[in-house]
Amino acid sequence: MNINNYLYGLWKKLLVWLSLIPFTIYPSTIYPAGIPTLSEIEVRANTRELMGVANSANEGTVLKEQLDQRTVYRPGELLETVPGLIVTQHSGEGKANQYFMRGFNLDHGTDLRIVVDGMLVNQRSHGHGQGWADTNFVIPELINNLHYQKGPYYADQGDFSSAGAISMRYLNKLPVGIASFSAGQQGFIRGLVAKSHAIGQGDLLYALELLKKDGPWVNNEKYKKFNGVLRYSQNTGKTRFNITAMGYGGRWNSTDQIPQRAVDNKLISRLDTIDPSDGAEAHRFSLSSALEHTSRYGLTKINLYTLHTNLALFSNFTYFLEDPVNGDQFSQIDKRFQSALDLSHAWVNNFAGLALENTVGFQFQNDVIDNGLLKTKQRQKLSTTRRDHILQNSIALYYQNSVQWLEKFRTVAGVRSDLYWFDVNSNLAANSGTVHDSMTNPKLSLIFGPWFQTEYYFNYGSSFHSNDARGTTTTIDPKTGTPIDKVSPLVRSTGFEAGLRTAILPGLQAALTFFRLDIDSELLFVGDAGTTFATRPSTREGFEISTFYKPLDWLTVDLDYALTKARFSDSDPAGNYIPQAVQGVGKAAIAFNHLGPFFGSLQFRYFGKRPLIEDNSVRSKSTITLNGQVGYKIGKKVQIMLQAFNLLNSHDHAIDYFYTSRLPGESTQGIDDRHFHPIETRSLRASIVANF
Repeated sequence: MNINNYLYGLWKKLLVWLSLIPFTIYPSTIYPAGIPTLSEIEVRANTRELMGVANSANEGTVLKEQLDQRTVYRPGELLETVPGLIVTQHSGEGKANQYFMRGFNLDHGTDLRIVVDGMLVNQRSHGHGQGWADTNFVIPELINNLHYQKGPYYADQGDFSSAGAISMRYLNKLPVGIASFSAGQQGFIRGLVAKSHAIGQGDLLYALELLKKDGPWVNNEKYKKFNGVLRYSQNTGKTRFNITAMGYGGRWNSTDQIPQRAVDNKLISRLDTIDPSDGAEAHRFSLSSALEHTSRYGLTKINLYTLHTNLALFSNFTYFLEDPVNGDQFSQIDKRFQSALDLSHAWVNNFAGLALENTVGFQFQNDVIDNGLLKTKQRQKLSTTRRDHILQNSIALYYQNSVQWLEKFRTVAGVRSDLYWFDVNSNLAANSGTVHDSMTNPKLSLIFGPWFQTEYYFNYGSSFHSNDARGTTTTIDPKTGTPIDKVSPLVRSTGFEAGLRTAILPGLQAALTFFRLDIDSELLFVGDAGTTFATRPSTREGFEISTFYKPLDWLTVDLDYALTKARFSDSDPAGNYIPQAVQGVGKAAIAFNHLGPFFGSLQFRYFGKRPLIEDNSVRSKSTITLNGQVGYKIGKKVQIMLQAFNLLNSHDHAIDYFYTSRLPGESTQGIDDRHFHPIETRSLRASIVANF
């Protein structure tokens, strides 16, 4: 039997069956006030309208106006509008960002689920690391809003969502065309053209972005990227849909983290690199469609997409530790085709005088992956450590129910079941195999109030992150040939939370949350070595506070602070501190607009200290950055803007690690040392934006 033909046939039957579900199995009694329309649902997601809607105190929506006021060095930093989240970079500009939140070093996205326009950005069983979430394809001007949900309390959020989930939606049409040109220090040049046209009963939106940047590094980054978007959408009232094509390509040199001793001994400067041949090339192409339909049966949503990505990444973190002659550079390659379907149906009915809001959903994802780990020198292949062909599939079913029991008390309860299966064909037969796993996770939220414009939340739920498929079948270390243990495909996380949200003062939105998150095992695929190992169980406890205040029509103040205690929950002589677990995070943003022709903003960010090894004897320093912008509107169609990054010209670090490496002439055993990547030096960018 041809497995591909079999899956294709099964897939067609499943689509036909699913298309019948919302209209035959789940009819509902009509809610007396009527099913909310699509536009009503969209409006109530506004940050100022979350009272009576949100499931937790740590759920929110950042509107386009707030996003436009942010001064961001790279697209991924838009995510820092989420309270308590830090976005940084330890390598070349085109590489996926590194994320920190709720006591996690989320690496490139292991427990932070990121979705853009309905497409999951996190890539499972990725060549460099599990959950790889590269947002460099995002065009900021096209984002309509950003919605975040923290903790494992949401039935529609699955893999990678233990710490939280973020969804960004693109606009269907632009009110006016955009022609933007920016230039600045460090070789920065960016151009963007975007516009919408009415075609038939719908709108056609297109956007093209070109960018180049060298950065402050001794080894010029030579980062070049293109982004393209083509989207057609229709909105006929009860039905609306869009179909979107996106394309992204990037190429760059990398200045990876460097050893502190090399800078102290004046072997290199803090902006230099050990291996100047590090770098990468990446591509991403996608085709997606989304449909929403309101009928007497409720609200049905369908999202379907397919994408192709390709990455060739060259890195050298240990320099000459393993190979004193050729060096330790390696290449990680990842090529995949990813397809997914997300189907949900929501309806409201009456039971015993109570209004019940129900949502049932089905999610399917298929990944066909070719990845590998190669030994290289100056980007030339020397040998193959491992090559794998991976077929990874998952199916999820979920149900969520919301009931307003009393005027001041409602509940949201849900359950989610996930089924995964992995098929790994490795160049080493002992590391090939097929594995299945499944997990069911409950969710429950109790919401009280509001009293005095204040609502109180109590949340419980569990979720999971998947492990790299290769780790589930690998029995022999591909580098050393020694036997190793397989790991569990799915790892459960369990969270508890209590919080409040208040709008007690006019113009104020504030939230306070106390949380705990337990993870059975922090699994990690080490892309540098081509193996997977399971770390110890862990517990994270902490609190977060955030405020959004608009005292005047032209002024907004956005503040947030989070403090987390993260520890391994078992006992080990090595210590119980979790390396890279962020403790304190704070941000403050002040923005003004509609103040005559002037507008601007100022952003302060505090990235706290972190233990670098288990006994906490080596710690990172804290990092402080200050960015800002000021602009002037020339009439109604032109504006000019000046942006400044790292205004204090701080020499703080974007990231710190502690591990063993070897420089030429050092002992063959190498030296344990702190390795760091500095934040970019102060730079200015000027922009002109014209509307047409």
